[in-house]
Order: sequence, then structure tokens, then C-alpha cells
Amino acid sequence: MKASPERPASGEVLAPDHVRLRLTIAYDGTAYAGWQRQPNASTVQQRIEEAFGKIFTATPVVSGSSRTDTGVHAAGLVAHVDIPKRKLRMPLRKLVLALNAWLPEDVRVLAVVRARDDFHARFSARGKQYRYYVWNHAAHSPLWRRQSWHVPRPLDLAVMKQAARELEGRHDFLAFSASPGYARRVTIRHVTRCTIQRAGPLLTFVIEADGFLYKMCRGIVGTLVQVGLGRFAPDSITPMLKSRDRTVAGMTAPAHGLVLWKVFYAGSGEPSHRGIRLAAETTELE
Repeated sequence: MKASPERPASGEVLAPDHVRLRLTIAYDGTAYAGWQRQPNASTVQQRIEEAFGKIFTATPVVSGSSRTDTGVHAAGLVAHVDIPKRKLRMPLRKLVLALNAWLPEDVRVLAVVRARDDFHARFSARGKQYRYYVWNHAAHSPLWRRQSWHVPRPLDLAVMKQAARELEGRHDFLAFSASPGYARRVTIRHVTRCTIQRAGPLLTFVIEADGFLYKMCRGIVGTLVQVGLGRFAPDSITPMLKSRDRTVAGMTAPAHGLVLWKVFYAGSGEPSHRGIRLAAETTELE
């Protein structure tokens, strides 16, 4: 859609008569075809933009930090939006309440703050943290059925942790990524953290990187689970990375266990991402 004076594009350059706002958003992705607006599907971006349209006379473009895939959730997706100064008459804390009043219960704006004029939710990001939940018990918990992957067979956590350590560092992750349907120039990513925590039957995979390829997180988790099941040896991760062949690595974990947990920006005080630049291609679905 072409930008117009009544529908300003939320891009890199802020119009002089506008103010840029930074939003932190959480959502249950079960009912949505991902973040990005699509012509024939319900998306989170669409819902957020429609809520703004109820408050202001025009519907602005809301630019997100990540294009999460169908069924993926978010606890801390960041977005930005440009609003004409003359129309922003309420305090930002009240804008949060007003937006949530127009949003469905599975989407919430957690915070709205004034952003720097040059802030961009995607291009200013320095890294992201995803979390993936696995319910490792013979019976799946009804309370976790929409946010975790049920793996009923016992998992060897020790060998999974050993394999996870091989994924940390700067590697070519093509073998863990699904094809997005177009050629990719760069498939190298810097994973600064890949850990697994257990609390009873609940396993939490925490993955931080400067960027993610399409379905890369889910490819990593699926492979690590198969390591825990004895399908792969823990020392097979490095040969998988070097192969650059998706058929060599393990399965892709289901979307509903994945949560975009946090987006890192310069000056955020996160030591694991100091000095790391965002990877070249971050517009892919994750």
C-alpha cells in the first residue's frame, strides 16, 4: 500500500510533524497467521493497526521487529508507529489502555514510550531471544497445550545440553533453516546463548542470536529433542552445521511452542549482545 498524508508509512525517516512511538506487544499466536498483515488472513499487525484506527482518524502503519510465523507467540515483540503530533493528545499510559480496549484478549500492548526520531523496531535491533517450551511427560498438561510441544518419551537432558553448546558461536545455520522460497545471500548467524532448563516436565529452550533464519529456532529445537531421544549423537551438531544441508539435521519443532521473548537494542544493558550487529537478513519469518 502506498503511503499517503492520512496513512503515513512508519519508515526510517520521521516526518517533521509526527512523533515516533515504541510499543512492546505480547500475543497468543494461536489464532493468527503470524505478525505481518496479509490480504486474506487474520494477523497481529492488522489487529494493532485497527486499534490505532479506532483512536485516531487515520490508520497508521505499525512496523514490527519480527515477522513471527503462523501460530508463534510473543512476550516482548517491539514495534514502532508514527503519529501526527496534533492528534496525540492523551498521555501515553492512557494510550496503552485505549489500545487494549480495542484489541482482542489474545493481543496486548504492554507499553508505549516516546522513541528517538531515528529508532526503527527492526533495523535498530541488535539481537533477539526466543524461548521454546517442551512438555516432557506421558500426559500433556491441558494448561500448556497451546504453548508447548508435547514429547511423551523420556529425554536425556545431559546430551541435549552438550549438543546445544555446539550451536553457540558464529556458524552457517542453513542446515537448520527451512527454505523461505527465495535465495538468501547470508545464512551465517551468531548464537550467543543456547541453553535448556528443566522444571519438572517443562523444558525451556532459550536461544539468543543476532538474527534468525526462517524456522531456524524450530529446526534447532527439533534436532536437540531428537538428540535427547537418541536419534542423533550430541557430537553430530558440528557436522550438521558444516553440511549446510537441511536433510542432514533434525526435524522442525511445531510452531505453537515458540515464543519471541525479547528484542535487544543498543544501550539495553544486555551483556550477551554488546558489540553484536544485527545479521544481514532479518526480514524472514521465524
